[in-house]
Amino acid sequence: MTDKNIVPEAEVLEADDCWRLLGETNVGRLSVIVDGHPDIFPVNFAVDNRTIVFRTGMGTKQQAMEDDAVVALEADSVSAEFGMAWSVVVKGVAGEAGSGGPALDEVRRSLFPWQGVGQDFLYRVVPQSITGRRFDLSAPMSLQTRLDDATRAGLE
Repeated sequence: MTDKNIVPEAEVLEADDCWRLLGETNVGRLSVIVDGHPDIFPVNFAVDNRTIVFRTGMGTKQQAMEDDAVVALEADSVSAEFGMAWSVVVKGVAGEAGSGGPALDEVRRSLFPWQGVGQDFLYRVVPQSITGRRFDLSAPMSLQTRLDDATRAGLE
């Protein structure tokens, strides 16, 4: 039995809300398949015409996308001040973004890679699906109780 005042239900977000939230952040986690297993990398990204654009260099992530272009990107935010959290997942196919002209050049310049130089490949994730959830953190116990306490099972 679950008390709704303790464990609030997540709100399922519409696609427009998901894209708006993604446009308000620029850091996410990119999931790719490496040697038959999932692996996750932090990336800074930009939303461009309902696609996700990010830069990367030679290495595991780039090679994984060359081998299997199916990826997932998750971004989220938690605001204790406003008592809300959200998570959005984009699943799709990643490929080189190409030259794209001045608009894409502007996106490329805005994506300063954390590792600095050598992040010369610009990739675009063309979504096959986008899903999102918003969570109300104002319910009793949702912020005051550690997740590894006994209530964790009730919150998952």
